[in-house]
Amino acid sequence: MILIDSHCHLEVRDFPDALPVMERARSQGVVHAVVVGQLQRTGDFGLSLQLAQQHPAFLSATMGIHPHDAAQATAADWDALEKMCALSDVKAVGEAGLDYYYNHSPKEEQLAAFRRQCVLAKTVKKPIVIHVRDAHEDCAKILEEEKMTSGMIHCFTGGPDDARKYLNLGFHLSISGVVTYKKTEALNEAVKFAPADRLMVETDSPFLAPIPLRGKKNEPANVALTATYIAQLRGTDAEAFALKCAHNSKALLSLPIDLPAL
Repeated sequence: MILIDSHCHLEVRDFPDALPVMERARSQGVVHAVVVGQLQRTGDFGLSLQLAQQHPAFLSATMGIHPHDAAQATAADWDALEKMCALSDVKAVGEAGLDYYYNHSPKEEQLAAFRRQCVLAKTVKKPIVIHVRDAHEDCAKILEEEKMTSGMIHCFTGGPDDARKYLNLGFHLSISGVVTYKKTEALNEAVKFAPADRLMVETDSPFLAPIPLRGKKNEPANVALTATYIAQLRGTDAEAFALKCAHNSKALLSLPIDLPAL
């Protein structure tokens, strides 16, 4: 099986040594992983970009300001983000978006930060990586208003109607281990409904480990479990599905890797 983990977090606090994590991923067929850099605290975007620069054959980075942290971002943080997103080593802006479930930042701050990162993505001509929870209506509205056509809804957990909105805008859906959980019938239907050329698979490590590992620390190797589950759900060959998702990730994020032909 050939896999790309389209969205993971490998910060030192969770993975003090990334090398064995990458080796375990390779042993499961993972040929590349996208590490998400985001504002940790004022003046600190974590080490994702540096990690990707140290291991360019296996890791690529994105950079963004998560909706949880929208209220704490300073003018200097926004300036730093704009400069990092202009680098060729950074493949996308985000994760940006809206989270009305936790509301760690006021809704108005989230909306403003999301729009600002949409503008930034257009400016640097890169896709946007979106986090959305309990906010699909506002998220789709902003994407439409900002004329966004390139990006991925990371850890998509909506139903077919939500999927249709994003697919009609030209977006990809990145599916995490949540799809393997109980009471995710709507998500399962969306995953079966979506066209194969718009699907990607991710771990969102260290979160959301798929069944049978739920509750444990997640890592890129486990994306194989999610890909296999989705392939079974869609009634297709797991290896062919994984490779298709890898091609989708490579194309959307301009990842510097070679893949076998489909």
